[in-house]
Amino acid sequence: MAAGVISESSKKLTLATTTVVVFVGSLMSSSVNIALPSIGRELSASAVMLSWVAISLSLSQAVILIPAGRLADILGRKKMLIYGSWLFGITSFLCGFSTSILMLVICRFIQGIAAGIVVVTAVALVTSVFPVNERGKALGINVGGVYVGLSVGPALGGFMTQYLGWRSIFFFCGCLCLIAAVLVARSLKGEWADARGEKFDGAGTSIFGVALLLAMYGFTTLPSISGIILVVIGALGMLAFTWWETKTPSPILDIRLFRRNKVFIFSNLSTLINYLAAFAMTFLLSLYLQFVRGFSPQTAGLIMITQPVIMVICAPLAGRLSDRIDPRLVASIGMALTCAGLVIFSFIQAATPLWILFTAMVVSGVGMGLFSSPNTNSIMSSVDKKLLGVASGAVGTMRSGGMTLSTGIMMILFSLFIGNAQITQNNAPAFLKSMQAGFIIYSVLCFGGIFTQLTGVKLRRD
Repeated sequence: MAAGVISESSKKLTLATTTVVVFVGSLMSSSVNIALPSIGRELSASAVMLSWVAISLSLSQAVILIPAGRLADILGRKKMLIYGSWLFGITSFLCGFSTSILMLVICRFIQGIAAGIVVVTAVALVTSVFPVNERGKALGINVGGVYVGLSVGPALGGFMTQYLGWRSIFFFCGCLCLIAAVLVARSLKGEWADARGEKFDGAGTSIFGVALLLAMYGFTTLPSISGIILVVIGALGMLAFTWWETKTPSPILDIRLFRRNKVFIFSNLSTLINYLAAFAMTFLLSLYLQFVRGFSPQTAGLIMITQPVIMVICAPLAGRLSDRIDPRLVASIGMALTCAGLVIFSFIQAATPLWILFTAMVVSGVGMGLFSSPNTNSIMSSVDKKLLGVASGAVGTMRSGGMTLSTGIMMILFSLFIGNAQITQNNAPAFLKSMQAGFIIYSVLCFGGIFTQLTGVKLRRD
């Protein structure tokens, strides 16, 4: 099927099944965020350890995405999507049975590997079957599935946490993901493997994984001496990986993409900055609404649904728009609006009126909705077809790396303002200061990202 003309029904079926899969993953993410306070209370987790529930998944995702993308190009994107969906479902049940915060963090780390496989193959599959003039619309719908999950997650997660307990979220999402795996296996016909027969770079994968893991983990433990050492070792490892990839005949990441393709370079950098600036927003708002404002999980979830609903509306429209005009321009406007929302959040106080929170969520929601699908469209449309899995892995790594760094910044701020203690009503003022400092940092970073998205040559449409 990969080599021939793909029918309209096959394209629609591919888009539908991949959208269902990414919907489940995003549903899990947003549901767990709203349950973090309850998890912290039941498992007696400190603010720093609670952050690891969120960061462990994005950390392992960042490590696996590029190797998974290369494997998908070689073995088949449909096959890898099925494997990833099964693993995600199984690890969801393991998370639900966790008896300690350490066990939960370890299970979430494994779940992140599965999530990485799912994300990278879903985007590559959509890009494989849709031509350039339809790709933005298709990616917009796919991203819309992510945002629908993010929309439903807070309300559903809040309801389930309040009435069924936080473990029910993992059991529910695990069932959905296993159903999605069966749906993919039975619905999609054919296979997409444009690099079939090429060798997989196991040595490069090992160097990349260890180096990135050390660098990311070290960052989350800054400003300790051990954290600095790990970051330096990780950076040296990435230099070694770059050298190796230029020498091996079958690299997992073609370094030439970063030498000659300005659209690929700067759009990926913008992805990193956008998710670095915006990812911790949901995490912080969940804690703020429940610990500082005293809302129940269900009420907090209903408040937080505002932003992802706006993203659901904007993402498909932004995707269609990026089929007609330079997607870099659309994405940069989105980045600017996200920055404006973050600036509003940086002024939040304990008694800030809810209408200001809603305004910030609407503005940032429009911004993120305008950014994601045009940014992905510009990246995926700038590479050769046999590198779609690798390109998807690269953008996914930037996304997960940004998420990890975003939460890592808050872990550093929590350590400085709160220390190794649980977040409670008593230390809510300290939490508020750390949150304000975080939003100021994120606003500055996002402002810089506006210009990286605008940098580079105009994307060609031929």
